[in-house]
Amino acid sequence: MLVAALTAQGIEVVASREPGGSPGAEEIRSLLVSGDPGRWDPMSEALLHFAARHDHLERTIRPALDAGRWVVCDRFVDSTLAYQGEGQGLGAEPLKALQHLVIGDFAPDLTLILDLSVEDGLARAAARGGGEDRYERMGADFHRRLRQAFLDIASAEPERCAVIDATGDAAAVHAAIMARLAERLGIPS
Repeated sequence: MLVAALTAQGIEVVASREPGGSPGAEEIRSLLVSGDPGRWDPMSEALLHFAARHDHLERTIRPALDAGRWVVCDRFVDSTLAYQGEGQGLGAEPLKALQHLVIGDFAPDLTLILDLSVEDGLARAAARGGGEDRYERMGADFHRRLRQAFLDIASAEPERCAVIDATGDAAAVHAAIMARLAERLGIPS
């Protein structure tokens, strides 16, 4: 909905996702989002995410930005800090070192954190279905740590991050996102 709204306003947009977003990163994605929840230790998993992110950044994001396009990406480095750093207990220090190595000082202009209770989030994921459910099967305690990690990131970086109440339906959440873009980036809502 966001990509369609921006496109309707004449903005050239590239829609992407992580893990994934480039052919090589999509191959790595298949290793990360399916299979047994315990198939990787936290460091191996983080390294796979950063390998995918590097390819994604170099082959999709940077070329799009260099061409004057906007990039709307479902997840980026904050997800690794939350999932592997807090959710899986790896901690921030090794991930910050990898972040510096792989992306340097690159950061999104705006990060939208869609906030929802763990129970509601897991119920929505279950209703969506599909085979990419490895993280959803990691349990409610894992997801509570994730939610808190994302809220902590938003609190630490309020100039970059905006928390969006995602308890409403898709139209209400979209309206809240567009209001935040109007406020932060001057995009008409």
